[in-house]
Amino acid sequence: MGLIYGYDISLRPGNVAGALAGLASPGRDVPPLEVTLPGGEPIVLPFTSQFGSGPVDCSTGSTLDLDTSLIFDADDALRAYAQQSGSGPGADGRVRVGYIYVTVRFVSLLHPGYASVECWAVMSGMSGCSRSRPVSGRCSPLSSPAAGGVCCLFDTGDGAPEQVCRLNGEIVRETAGGPRFPDRRALVAARSDPGK
Repeated sequence: MGLIYGYDISLRPGNVAGALAGLASPGRDVPPLEVTLPGGEPIVLPFTSQFGSGPVDCSTGSTLDLDTSLIFDADDALRAYAQQSGSGPGADGRVRVGYIYVTVRFVSLLHPGYASVECWAVMSGMSGCSRSRPVSGRCSPLSSPAAGGVCCLFDTGDGAPEQVCRLNGEIVRETAGGPRFPDRRALVAARSDPGK
């Protein structure tokens, strides 16, 4: 068993559809996935759910499980991943990473009143590219105030404390469990709108 790196993004529930659209890679060759979100909002995504493309009704559910591959502009970490995986960069120089598991929790475990979008590498061999600038550049902005977000955590999957990447729009390089955020309550209390 290896390290499975991942991002956990907390955002307002009404911004889940936009976050998933921002996460998706255009041109992914899968049938469109029709999803009904809580409240009845329909969206169509270039993802699969449990590796299937049938309609998914989350109107009364608490989670949505998706799987996808994501395409990024190559940097050194992504080129190394592509070489190791044997796929290499595409003709356009971009690198496909996947499968990635995406779990949407319509009630975040970290921030009550928020939803969370968790993105996890499927295999430990993919974990090295989680630190790639293009990868973090796709995940971290989803937690910006403009995207309805409040917090982005990075988990190395080795039992070490999570790293706070972004909080209230501020890029942060702090450890959850460290002096600034000694526990999850302190992290929740640091939100710009803790009463909501």
